[in-house]
Amino acid sequence: MTTSGLQLLRLTSADRALVETLEASAGWPLGGSPRRLAGTLDDPSTAVFGLMPGDALGLDALAAYAVVARLPFEAELQGLLVRQASRGHGLGRRLLAVVVDQARGWGSERLLLEVRAGNAAAIDLYRGSGFREDGRRTGYYPPPEPGADREDAILMSLPLRPLG
Repeated sequence: MTTSGLQLLRLTSADRALVETLEASAGWPLGGSPRRLAGTLDDPSTAVFGLMPGDALGLDALAAYAVVARLPFEAELQGLLVRQASRGHGLGRRLLAVVVDQARGWGSERLLLEVRAGNAAAIDLYRGSGFREDGRRTGYYPPPEPGADREDAILMSLPLRPLG
């Protein structure tokens, strides 16, 4: 699979079922509830981008999505999810570039994110894209499985324009 065979879309509440299906396959709900998800998808200060397979593969499955929110002076990557079968093909990197472009278009000074300390693939993606670690939230995430310890959140940022 190449990223060139995928169509980039700006998702809205009309695409909610596609997002819910992808989240269910990963066990990772962005919106928490259908009502909250619909609000996120239609929030004018939030952009949700998705990558869909081209017609040859069928348009019934979202391969990946990313969510970025506009804040007063910054933007925040609130989620980036790639379907398990589509990982390792540059989809996350392509979506991250779209998110960075969106944040710059908003005039944001920095792009912020937090990531589970144990998510090595995501941390490598962010570091390789110029993000730097700003700090940690100890025990921030619930345990990934019963009996495991809570997991730290790594706080990262990417400067988008010179300050001052």
